[in-house]
Amino acid sequence: MKENEERTRYSDEELKEFELLIISKIEKAQTELNILKLSLNKSHDGGTGDTSVTSKVLEDGAETSQKESLNELASRQQKFITNLNNALIRIKNRTYGICKVTGKLIPKERLMAVPHTMLSMEAKLAEKKN
Repeated sequence: MKENEERTRYSDEELKEFELLIISKIEKAQTELNILKLSLNKSHDGGTGDTSVTSKVLEDGAETSQKESLNELASRQQKFITNLNNALIRIKNRTYGICKVTGKLIPKERLMAVPHTMLSMEAKLAEKKN
């Protein structure tokens, strides 16, 4: 049974390796999210006291577009962090690296590139076809 168990999940050593990778990605992503939030706060501070509507119409449009882009980036970054944290939970549960569709072990190379994935390439490609 031990031999079969090793073929259906990653070893504790491999899970630790993935955990360290994910923690470093979370730290980097959190730093980037904090920078985006600072940028958003700075853009909200500017221009609030200005009442001259005619001189700032184009600038306001560009500023609004920039705020929307920053908000979208921040939202994506937050989702990425959440997905990475969920991957850490799967590591703790020892279900990390198992495709949720096929039940097969996701190749290590794929997990190193996309550590929060829950799909093998086989399942991901089948998902795109549907």
